[in-house]
Amino acid sequence: MSLERIKELTDKLNEAAKAYYSEDREIMSNYEYDKLYDELAALEEKEGIVLAGSPTIKVGFEALSELPKESHEMPMLSLDKTKEVEELKSWVGEKEALLSWKLDGLTVVLTYQNGELVKAVTRGNGAIGEVITNNARTFKNLPLRIEYKGELILRGEAVIRYSDFEKINEQIENPDEKYKNPRNLCSGSVRQLNNEITAKRNVNFFAFSLVRAENVDFENSVENQFLWLKKQGFDVVEYKKVTQNTLEEMVKDFSDRIPSNDFPSDGLVTIYDDIAYGISLGSTAKFPRNSIAFKWADEMAETTLLEIEWSASRTGLINPVAIFEPVELEGTTVSRASVHNISVMRSLELGEGDKIKVYKANMIIPQIGENLTKSGTVKIPENCPVCGGKTEIRKVKEGESLYCINEECQAKRIKSFTLFVSRDALNIEGLSESTLEKFIDSGFIKEYADIFLLERYKEQMITLEGFGERSYNNLMDSIEKAKKTTMPRLLYSLGIANVGLSTAKIICNEMEHNLERIMDAKVEDLSLINGIGEVIAKSFCEYFSKEENRIQLLELSKILEIQVEETTKGQLKDMVFVITGSVEQFSNRSEMKEFIEKNGGKVTGSVTSKTTYLINNDKDSTSSKNKKAKELGIPIISETEVVEMTK
Repeated sequence: MSLERIKELTDKLNEAAKAYYSEDREIMSNYEYDKLYDELAALEEKEGIVLAGSPTIKVGFEALSELPKESHEMPMLSLDKTKEVEELKSWVGEKEALLSWKLDGLTVVLTYQNGELVKAVTRGNGAIGEVITNNARTFKNLPLRIEYKGELILRGEAVIRYSDFEKINEQIENPDEKYKNPRNLCSGSVRQLNNEITAKRNVNFFAFSLVRAENVDFENSVENQFLWLKKQGFDVVEYKKVTQNTLEEMVKDFSDRIPSNDFPSDGLVTIYDDIAYGISLGSTAKFPRNSIAFKWADEMAETTLLEIEWSASRTGLINPVAIFEPVELEGTTVSRASVHNISVMRSLELGEGDKIKVYKANMIIPQIGENLTKSGTVKIPENCPVCGGKTEIRKVKEGESLYCINEECQAKRIKSFTLFVSRDALNIEGLSESTLEKFIDSGFIKEYADIFLLERYKEQMITLEGFGERSYNNLMDSIEKAKKTTMPRLLYSLGIANVGLSTAKIICNEMEHNLERIMDAKVEDLSLINGIGEVIAKSFCEYFSKEENRIQLLELSKILEIQVEETTKGQLKDMVFVITGSVEQFSNRSEMKEFIEKNGGKVTGSVTSKTTYLINNDKDSTSSKNKKAKELGIPIISETEVVEMTK
């Protein structure tokens, strides 16, 4: 039985590690991973059996990408860990040590020669990493030249601030495409093939270990290494010098600052300050003995699940939220936690009245750690909590989720206005989703054109909670600026099915930006346009077959100053692309579409005889688009080849 459990745990943990290290996604929480890992380690010790490939003897996974690979001169081992302060104090013993943040990003090894950065390599699987030198040169705070001219090798963590992470996610309309956490965003940003994308992400680098610096005497002190690195221009991970007597106080100091810390952290690291002593200890097959990680023991609280609240979003996605008897966790009172999706809810077997254990992931985000009762009585609603319309379960990349299928749902109505004011549409700053909801609920906005007449409600607006005179004035300025726009932006803002900004540009150019021609276009006419298929043509014509939509656009055209946008000229001019499969160089397909458009190309959704290239990094895929391209003799190319075309 124990051997079977060892096999089961090994497979589960390796699957989770592969998803985390190679695919930049998470399929289980840190709490669950640590719990299963500790169970596996205990079973292996008890039975004396360790399977090949066990995560207790293996370090990470080799990342899968087109970046060049390189072996590390010195293997990068994982750190042993503890959750007990007393155990950490015992480990420090009579020695002095440095206590620092364990940052949660992507570990990078840098090499400097003759004062210049010559190489940057990711940790990878500990033995082999990916060369990301060009990307590292765009890190926000990294010195490209330093005073020291000998060979310098150091290690550090590339991270993205929570504040930058939130700004980037705010720009992504589709909730399914939003990044789950800063670590995933950072990993994807650092491992880009196009370093222009890396540069936009505000990646920061914090040194945490000096591997080699020729002919420099650090007087046998890690702290002196850190101080020297600071003098060379590096940001060093924040640390405190500690002894066995001061350690507990310093751990508390770090933990108290977690809620206000802008950098993601998943614990602390303790390293002996005495370099020679640390080296003399050697290492195990997996862990160095000169340092150890401290992970805060998650403060668990037992409570009672009162209900599952179903929260509808503007895209129709309906998320389950656990409501439970209030409990104190990490100094705050919590009474609700996201259950993420249907798959997670089912795995927890939740039911009203169940006894559950809750905690704060990394001491911040409330989570359900365990269900002690597992009644499994929660029913998935067949009707939307907002509009009462029918729901359906759809498979998404991280499991199954619930969606409202009623197109007239109020939650989706909010979405339509959110799209209308978004950056690629009318670009009206100051109209967040919550502000739009307030204005709609107050009766200020019923149609798109009402947004440009909001000044009629000034007195009522400035009395709304969180919206005063300054907010009103800023919004009026933004609305005035938004009146100058282009026809493609206006068409895109209407939310016509299957019509993105690039498609709107194609149609406008073909119709010479003439409003009457655009609204009166026929399916057969649009289908003949290079880059417009029958599906898009039908969606477009169906939209303008409704009189209310035509009136709405005409009303907007009277209010707005519509400027003709110059057609982009570039190396991809007159080429039509279709994108399929996962993207690697770009953060998502939308970003790749923008890149192609900026270089004069067009992007469509279906492979037809008019398609110039199908972009798929997996050229041997048996997908329907690959098959169609091969049938029509259309070349299948990778992202790299597209980027090369523009050089």
